[in-house]
Amino acid sequence: MTPSQKRRLGRVDLEVPAFAFGAAPIGNIFRPITEQESDAMVQHAWDAGVRFYDTAPMYGHGLSELRTGHSLRWKRRDDFVLASKVGRVLKPARRDTIDFAPWVDGAPFTMHFDYSYDGTMRSFEDSLQRLGLERMDVCFIHDIDVFTRGAEQPSVFEQAMDGCWRALERLRSEGLVKAIGVGVNEWQVCHEALKRRDFDCFLLAGRYTLLEQDALDEFLTLCEQRGAAVVVGGGFNSGILATGARPGAKYNYAPAPQPILDKVARIEAVCTAHGVPLPAAALQFVVAHPAIPSFIAGTRTVEQLRQNLAWFSHPIPADFWADLKRRGLLREDAPVPAG
Repeated sequence: MTPSQKRRLGRVDLEVPAFAFGAAPIGNIFRPITEQESDAMVQHAWDAGVRFYDTAPMYGHGLSELRTGHSLRWKRRDDFVLASKVGRVLKPARRDTIDFAPWVDGAPFTMHFDYSYDGTMRSFEDSLQRLGLERMDVCFIHDIDVFTRGAEQPSVFEQAMDGCWRALERLRSEGLVKAIGVGVNEWQVCHEALKRRDFDCFLLAGRYTLLEQDALDEFLTLCEQRGAAVVVGGGFNSGILATGARPGAKYNYAPAPQPILDKVARIEAVCTAHGVPLPAAALQFVVAHPAIPSFIAGTRTVEQLRQNLAWFSHPIPADFWADLKRRGLLREDAPVPAG
């Protein structure tokens, strides 16, 4: 599969490339990226055939949306798919009063959770203003998971299934967005949302990777039955599937525990035996599932982006996947790419 190869976004009349541009890094997470580097990455992705871009108000307190819109503004609008999110409303403030962490030098706005109907409508309109574009194609409800909201998650989820849902369903019915969904860190939250409401798609950060396939049990099966698509971000489990099992490797935003390090080391041994880069296997595995048309990759430099695109196209023999399953390193029922 090539990065630009397009597939349908579930039941929705949208086609997305297998490789999508994740715009969180250009919101200056952890350390700043210059305006020039940000624009160069978007332009390089475009030249490589990438036509799906995902951003959010959260990323850099609006900075990611500002930069994404700037880089895409003069492209023909029907030539690309754009996703953003609701669930936070941004309010202008003096920079010296804003706690940007983990973002650096973000836009001068404070962030406030708001899953009400009115808050969702305001968030949607504000995003279009920051983007400077006439529409977004996909809109996700952002961060209604336990990872982000902790003990508040059950009540937050209920608020979103009422306020956000009513607003997004209206926007979809009026043709202002083509697809609506939920973007979170836990497949269980996506699963419950799909059981409750008629969502088109989901953005899942990790949770279906070379290391984790529990989402096969219920969630991905229901997605196939309902024609709902899943786009996956965090396919490297926040680092370890890109770096390998080295000291300090990150797994789900924290130092990898020893059992994860050991499993990755065993996967790496199979990779070495077949001449397959570990990151290439991680990227290509995700989009082999029929419910997952696209992988969203976030990069900090043009060189990282170029490397990800190369990994996405790296030849992988069918024997490699069979070997992983034979060694118990991959579930038997996990779909794998054709050799």
